[in-house]
Amino acid sequence: MIALALRALALSAGLSVLPTIALAQTASEATPAETPIVIGRSYTLPSAIMGATREINVWLPPGYADSGQTYPVLYVLDGGQDQDFHHISGLAQLGTVAGTTRDVIVVGIASVDRRNELALPTQDPDLIARYPTQGHSDRFRRFVAEEVQPFVETRFRTSGETALMGESLAGLFVVETFLKEPQMFDAYVAVSPSLWWDGGVLARQSGARLRDQSNDPRTLILTLGDEGPEMQAPMDVLTANLRDHALPGLSWSFTPRPTETHATIYHGAALDAFRRLYAVPAP
Repeated sequence: MIALALRALALSAGLSVLPTIALAQTASEATPAETPIVIGRSYTLPSAIMGATREINVWLPPGYADSGQTYPVLYVLDGGQDQDFHHISGLAQLGTVAGTTRDVIVVGIASVDRRNELALPTQDPDLIARYPTQGHSDRFRRFVAEEVQPFVETRFRTSGETALMGESLAGLFVVETFLKEPQMFDAYVAVSPSLWWDGGVLARQSGARLRDQSNDPRTLILTLGDEGPEMQAPMDVLTANLRDHALPGLSWSFTPRPTETHATIYHGAALDAFRRLYAVPAP
């Protein structure tokens, strides 16, 4: 009875029920289809060195599947999907689309316990108390050298040209790797490196380590924002040692960024590093 009454009311108002039903069906049929946006590929890499599986994320240049070419590889620390992988791979994509930088494979190495994996051992009792798992960067470096790099080199078409990039504690790891194992990569990019760690000991040791390096061609890119004396003082020590002791084969630069903070510096600094490392050759 209620349905009949409603129909009668609609008819008396000069309306039809059928167009209403048709409109509802049209709206339902017009709902946009939903598909995932695929940015890259994520791999769960078993690691005997780390004693666990680790997240490795890979962005490949457009056209990789059909090109047959080989590509340089940029390894990004803190490269998890919820870390720095997306914004760094986005810079690589921008350079490819705009034609402003060479194509490059971006490999994000996710971190789990950053002070354990990215920091060298400290003798500071306060840091030890605050971060009891700290100080195993040597182990993480072995993981990168012995497990991550071979995985990438055997699975993808790489050219042999490599770079390592990181910010903050990851920047500290970049500098430590450059000083201790310079042969691991061709280029190193350290954005706002936490050289204050352990009282700046790594910067103070850099002169002796630089004198012991070979003269093979290497690139080191350093940058720092307006981040106070704790960050600036050890950077000053490092750059002074670079001026005094770097061999001719090393191309290094330090770019102050006084308008940036620790929280804002990374993206713009990474873009500048892309333009330097992967500049398109002049015609």
